[in-house]
Amino acid sequence: MTASAAPRRSLILPVILVIAALGALIALGTWQVERKAWKEGLIATLETRLAAVPGNLPPRERWKQLDAATDEFTRVSFPAEFVRGAEALVYSSGSNLRPDAAGPGYWVFSPARLSGGSLVVVNRGFVPEGRQDAATRTEGEPDGVVDIVGVMRWPEPRGTFTPNDEPAKNLWFVRDPAAMATAEKWGTIAPFYIDQEAPPAPGGLPRVGPLKVNLPNNHLQYAVTWYGLAAVLLIASLVFLRSLRREGQARASERP
Repeated sequence: MTASAAPRRSLILPVILVIAALGALIALGTWQVERKAWKEGLIATLETRLAAVPGNLPPRERWKQLDAATDEFTRVSFPAEFVRGAEALVYSSGSNLRPDAAGPGYWVFSPARLSGGSLVVVNRGFVPEGRQDAATRTEGEPDGVVDIVGVMRWPEPRGTFTPNDEPAKNLWFVRDPAAMATAEKWGTIAPFYIDQEAPPAPGGLPRVGPLKVNLPNNHLQYAVTWYGLAAVLLIASLVFLRSLRREGQARASERP
């Protein structure tokens, strides 16, 4: 083996690692570019649906054909009567879609009965910490038929670190009306729920409001970061290899 062959062989593993790292960084940057396009499409869809004029609530016979991908965030209006005394509280520390509902508090979910007898669960709005007990806001108790305007939503998935619900305390950590209806014995409900935006509750609580698109979209920044790291790694590697080459040439020139 020549004297120059040994250093070359010793560089094989570092070169492989650099190539693998470059591939991973470029892949991460490309993924963020794709996520940016997806997020922009989502924001555009939400803005279009939330700006639309409310339509009629789909009839019960169509509920099984509804799908979150095509029907979520559709604005609807319908008359219904809330079931008195029926509430489920979902803890919230803030919402990207309801910037007016800031700080710790609770979403108040209640079943509402349609004219045909079907039940639709309605998120009646936000109450701050300390006002979760219905006895502290009796003036906001709905009475009689109400013309509800709101947005169709589907149950949210439970995250890995989401605490377990506590039905015995009427405390929930995900918006899952089916689980609430089972625990509270509300009966059969629609597969979706409604985020109420009107009318406001007497006394102001629960606090209703329109959903506003305020989703973070930092994917371009993340993509530039990953691509930048890939460029830095590539330049550093080329500089290192060039320095090794010069060092080898200098040693070769010094040999007798």
